[in-house]
Amino acid sequence: MNRVTRRAVLRNTTLAASALAFSELACGMLNARAEDGRTEDQEGGNVFHVFAFQWKPNTTDADKARAAHDIAAFQGKITGLLETHAGNNLSPRGKGYTFGGIMKFTDKAALDAYTHHPMHLALLEWLVPLIDAIELDLPA
Repeated sequence: MNRVTRRAVLRNTTLAASALAFSELACGMLNARAEDGRTEDQEGGNVFHVFAFQWKPNTTDADKARAAHDIAAFQGKITGLLETHAGNNLSPRGKGYTFGGIMKFTDKAALDAYTHHPMHLALLEWLVPLIDAIELDLPA
């Protein structure tokens, strides 16, 4: 007979709750787009750029502070960037992703331009060797 542990129950409950929350979020986003006549592949409307980092072992606290500073410095300097929020992950369920952020752009074209902006490229040059990253770009 299989023994059910407290850890397994918590893990499965957390996974189920996360899946439910994600599906509700996705349905809400699809419903909002449907109500205003947009489809998922249309490029109109605001776009969120979401990112999270796992720092590599050789990363210093000064490197982490520089990343937060450089990301915050994009605000007001990159056309189409409406909001920038970045910092340490507060969630105990971060799976090693200890730093992250979200940026809101006017539209997908502004997000695409950001990826080639000199400030962003300068950040990537020194930051990429220090991180394992995940990124999501979502319609707002």
